[in-house]
Amino acid sequence: MGEEEEDHDQPHVAGDVPVISTHQDQDQEQDRNEAYPWPVIRFDVPPTRTYHFCHQFRNSPNPNNFLKSLKWSPDGSCFLTSSEDNSFRLFMLPANGNEHLSDSACSVATDEVEDSFAANLVVSKGESVYDFCWYPYMSASEVDSKALAGISDPVTNVFASTTRDHPIHLWDASSGELRCTYRAYDAMDEITAAFSIAFNPSGTKIFAGYNKSVRVFDLHRPGRDFQQFSTVQGNKEGQTGILSAMAFSPNHTGMLAIGSYSQTTGIYREDSMELLYVLHGQEGGITHVQFSKDGNYLYTGGRKDPYIMCWDTRKAVEVVYKLYRSSEYTNQRILFDIEPQGRHLGTGGQDGFVHIYDLQTGQWVTSFRAALDTVNGFSFHPYLPMAATSSGHRRFIVPDDSKEDLHLSGEENCASVWSFSYDSLVGSDVNVSC
Repeated sequence: MGEEEEDHDQPHVAGDVPVISTHQDQDQEQDRNEAYPWPVIRFDVPPTRTYHFCHQFRNSPNPNNFLKSLKWSPDGSCFLTSSEDNSFRLFMLPANGNEHLSDSACSVATDEVEDSFAANLVVSKGESVYDFCWYPYMSASEVDSKALAGISDPVTNVFASTTRDHPIHLWDASSGELRCTYRAYDAMDEITAAFSIAFNPSGTKIFAGYNKSVRVFDLHRPGRDFQQFSTVQGNKEGQTGILSAMAFSPNHTGMLAIGSYSQTTGIYREDSMELLYVLHGQEGGITHVQFSKDGNYLYTGGRKDPYIMCWDTRKAVEVVYKLYRSSEYTNQRILFDIEPQGRHLGTGGQDGFVHIYDLQTGQWVTSFRAALDTVNGFSFHPYLPMAATSSGHRRFIVPDDSKEDLHLSGEENCASVWSFSYDSLVGSDVNVSC
């Protein structure tokens, strides 16, 4: 394993390590947010399924392949899926992908013999994917990203991944080539894999969660250079266990939330990794953490835990409220997301539904069926009134009846893009349903 990775001492890139002007990227991001007329999604109208994908996930050599998660890119030009066949698939919105903004948007059928379109990129990994994340100022150089995001820079079009027994890899989302490798070693000088990864808000560092420790890599210095911080103090106080999820506060307060399989969430300072406090109360190991858009609240979800918990980061004493989802009987990560306006949260579950909650009241708003099996991934588009879902779960095959067990409908083990009705902030009402 170690010898195999030695070839990655130098960055794999068609040129040099991506030198990213983060200050310029942040200024462009701020200008983009200020100028963009954010749509207000209408959850009282059921969404329409704009694009649907299932067949290409069943062509894998792994007969029991299923989707595990998906995430929209920061510029909204594409989304990335992770699946049991240890592969990433990138789907770019067509050049006319914003046609859903008119009255012509119609629902696609799930029983079609072909998917809406093929993945633009497939990156195959040798081992199980633990986590992946987009570079925060990513901007694609193709499709209609300029119309969606206002900027375009192929150097920033990258995402990071961590897989079992492998170091952290930085991938080119245009070509699928490996740009850089960030390696951590254990006490035996063997490569150890991160269980969770996240870029800091400025996009200059990669934070990685391990067993009772965090390693911080400089984005522009690939290799084995890193800072290491233990999450357990000498008196064994702090946060124990595998650090399985992490998220940064979006309001640039320098706060970092890290979830652990020990059922705790720690709040740290980004600059020094000082532990500020630890949150207790989740029934299962933490699988997902996300801050509210203003950074005042933190939402945490756990394995085989039916509740997403809301915490006030300014008080950190008790749970503000709990949001129910059907996840009591699965070990899968069930990902949730907050829409760009910051008012609503959407989450999947074992029941095949996406449930929407009002974050100001903690009350259920509505739900819609997204699949006939576990909806494990849900992600709002960063700018448009759209969302993407992924579904699937491991099926235990009986040898004598394998063909019957593997016969799946179009609404199982699938990914879909949904379009919502919305009201424009400029005052014009637009209905995008058929």
